[in-house]
Amino acid sequence: MRLRALLETASLGLRLLGGEQELDRQVRGVMTTDLRDPSRYLSGGELVLTGLAWRRDADDSDGFVRILAAAGVAGLAAGEAEMGQVPDDLVAACARHRLPLFAVDEDVAFATITEHVVRQVSGERAGDLAAVVERHRRLMTPGPGGAGPDVVLDLLGSDLDLRAWVLTPTGRQIAGAGPGSQTPELPAAVRAQLAGEHLAALRGGRRGPYRTSFEGTTYSLFPVRSDGRDLRATVLSDWLLAVEADAGDWPGQRLDLLQGVTQLIAVERDRRDAARTVRRRLAQDVLELVQGGAPPGEIAARLRVAAPVLLPGLGTAPRWQVVVASVEWSGAGIPGGPVAQSLLEEALVDPGVPGPDPADRIAVAHTGEEAVALVPLSTDDPSSGGAAGERAPDPGAGSPGLHAHAMLASVREPLERGLADDGRLTLGVSAAVTSAEGLRGALEEARHARRVAAARPGRVCAAGHEELASHVLLLPFVPDDVRRAFTARLLDPLRDYDRRHRAELIDTLEAFLESDGSWTRCASRLHLHVNTLRYRIGRIEQLTGRDLSRLEDKLDFFLALRIS
Repeated sequence: MRLRALLETASLGLRLLGGEQELDRQVRGVMTTDLRDPSRYLSGGELVLTGLAWRRDADDSDGFVRILAAAGVAGLAAGEAEMGQVPDDLVAACARHRLPLFAVDEDVAFATITEHVVRQVSGERAGDLAAVVERHRRLMTPGPGGAGPDVVLDLLGSDLDLRAWVLTPTGRQIAGAGPGSQTPELPAAVRAQLAGEHLAALRGGRRGPYRTSFEGTTYSLFPVRSDGRDLRATVLSDWLLAVEADAGDWPGQRLDLLQGVTQLIAVERDRRDAARTVRRRLAQDVLELVQGGAPPGEIAARLRVAAPVLLPGLGTAPRWQVVVASVEWSGAGIPGGPVAQSLLEEALVDPGVPGPDPADRIAVAHTGEEAVALVPLSTDDPSSGGAAGERAPDPGAGSPGLHAHAMLASVREPLERGLADDGRLTLGVSAAVTSAEGLRGALEEARHARRVAAARPGRVCAAGHEELASHVLLLPFVPDDVRRAFTARLLDPLRDYDRRHRAELIDTLEAFLESDGSWTRCASRLHLHVNTLRYRIGRIEQLTGRDLSRLEDKLDFFLALRIS
């Protein structure tokens, strides 16, 4: 925007007092000041607005104007509300330093001029930035020659003062806070919250961008989608662009710009997805050999091919764990395997792995209804097969191995919101094995663990190999009608009594069993007198015909509560 355009805008109430030959100067911003020396706050190209409070006598004008001219400002607009008119000494000083000078009518607020300038300058910057985005998109479309979304996000920050991040559905940060970036990394809690809001908005059918607030900061979330497939097939793999701003009152030009940025990000996501083809093919080959009963030597040969790709520099015989996952949609007819494959590639990522995409070392295959991941562990890990770690594995030295529940701890909330009320994720993890002979057993172990997880209530459920020695291993293989009859026979009399008398017998029974039958611990836990607890337990025994002093009856009640 040029100074001439401001003079021609009647609503701004500007009168030119000098500098007609300089009206083609470009305005890059606006600043209001009454400081005698505002140079530290000037970067050049500003229209400076002043109420003249800095002026005590005529000698002050030349020093003030000299500072503005040295800073390279575009022009000076002085308000008439304080003195009635702009003093002649200021007009003369501006003429000496060739600085355009405007008078602002006392009926026009500086805020009106500021808002107009900011709107115009922002629109022009958005237009320039849109051209940059388009050029970058054309460069990236043919292949991986572009620099990725970080370049465009940096431009959003430098040209439009917008801080933005690219996140996965689980809240992992893809771009937005790389080396040299002025944008800080988002805390994990904020990322998880934004990912959850994004997934909930998608499943709710809301039109993007979605606006949400977290700890007093407003974010606008732009979905990144590249095709028109059923939303449930991509909801757990689609990225999002999170912008620290309220897009509710943005002009159409700026919204169009951000939509162009999401298209660029979609290209990058598709490129990374295509780059995983080799790893997926390796996992598929190994899975087919294991399931087909191939000789261990043939499986070992295939693993030797896979190890250098997944663990470069760490040898050819790492330990392996197997993870099996399934995503089911109620009556959707959507194969759960591909959805679970994308999800495992995301959930198994260790953010501590260096490189542009830490998912590059995860190999996941799918069999239509389930996904199977081969997770390499360093041979330097001193723990033996089955050690339960607290995070996804680091392919570097000393990796502790996978723990089923820890894997999903940080992503459970966003996943549950993405699955909504018609989807379910179940996951099982095997112990670590060191040979091809053990891989077949590891696959079966992971599948059994997933079935144990499937027997539990909830949208996102996991089980590890260490749980297979428990009685709960039996539960997934009991027919549903048998389980329903078993729990109804034991618990329905208690539920009916609770409903009529509000006696809390079910809660009392559960607390009693969890206290290992200790009267004092259970009474303390429930904040009851021991005699009240004894009365309730007696009522339970009377209603069910069971004796809670007998181990067999305790176990029956325990199982009924677990599968109810």
